[in-house]
Amino acid sequence: MSARNDRSYSRRSILKNGLAGAAATVWAVRMVSAQQGIPHVASSDPMVQSLGYVENAATVNPAVNPTYKAGQTCGSCALAQGGAADKWRPCRMFGGKLVSSAGWCRVWVKQPT
Repeated sequence: MSARNDRSYSRRSILKNGLAGAAATVWAVRMVSAQQGIPHVASSDPMVQSLGYVENAATVNPAVNPTYKAGQTCGSCALAQGGAADKWRPCRMFGGKLVSSAGWCRVWVKQPT
């Protein structure tokens, strides 16, 4: 008696699904490794200092930064790249270096709706 399954898989479907899985794995590994190689902005960087960047927008002093409005963060800035769920995102203002999604700087730009 054969323990054969009623399902039959063609070589084509196995190959197609295998290639799709391999491509997805390669893409995921590249995305993770690409972001790991990007440096974070340094607080000692003159550009960072001149733009008043902070890693946590809750620490912004409105008296020193009158353009700051509650709710503005790097995560909601049009200059930040990356995914909405990323804790650290590349920022065009800082040459693609990573900024905290919870951070803020003086050149915050509202994302278009």
